[in-house]
Amino acid sequence: MINLANRSADKEILDKDNIAFADIEQNMRELNLINTWLGGHGITIKGMQQLLQHCKTNQLITICEMGCGGGDNLQAINKWCTKKGIAVNFIGIDIKQECIDFAKQQYPDLPCQWMVKDYRDVWFDDMKPDIIFSSLFCHHFTNEQLLKMMQWMRRQSRTGFFINDLHRHWLAYYSIRLITRIFSSSYLVKNDAPLSVARGFKLCEWNSIFTGAAIKNYSISWKWAFRHLIVCIND
Repeated sequence: MINLANRSADKEILDKDNIAFADIEQNMRELNLINTWLGGHGITIKGMQQLLQHCKTNQLITICEMGCGGGDNLQAINKWCTKKGIAVNFIGIDIKQECIDFAKQQYPDLPCQWMVKDYRDVWFDDMKPDIIFSSLFCHHFTNEQLLKMMQWMRRQSRTGFFINDLHRHWLAYYSIRLITRIFSSSYLVKNDAPLSVARGFKLCEWNSIFTGAAIKNYSISWKWAFRHLIVCIND
């Protein structure tokens, strides 16, 4: 049995450089399927809905995703907003050029400004997005790095931010390990999916991170399958 008492410090393969584009492309496709079938996109939309209640919905809403990967989260939000008649545009930030290239290829009609940058190098000044979010992004960072990330998200958003990330639990770890071994054809997914769970969070750890970041106005809810949805409304 793996020891999940503490977050794993092992790095995922996807965090390394010089990965072939074909491998990243297959990884992005399979992550989209995982997000679709295990409810990840639905959780992202729930987080956005909570923050939309505090936005002026009679105007254009700007939504920014950190670590946007292949853009599937933004596409899911765009589909939902189109059905609801909500005018939106997007900003997608990712440090990997290959991910942005794949996103542009997959969703050429998505109203999105794509940025190949480390999020820490991005400052919006007077053109802040209304909502900033991340999905399966925070677990790539240490707790100390996350303190600064939370503060950045609060400072750079007008209305607030939300996070969709993994609950570290033995059942989640062994389930995704089995599922990816059977169904995945991506070595990245097979290695990184269970490791992502081992790098995920428990509720007390999130509370400690937000306390360290001096952020009080937030809520955390557990979602199937083994995710936490954290929503922070700016003061």
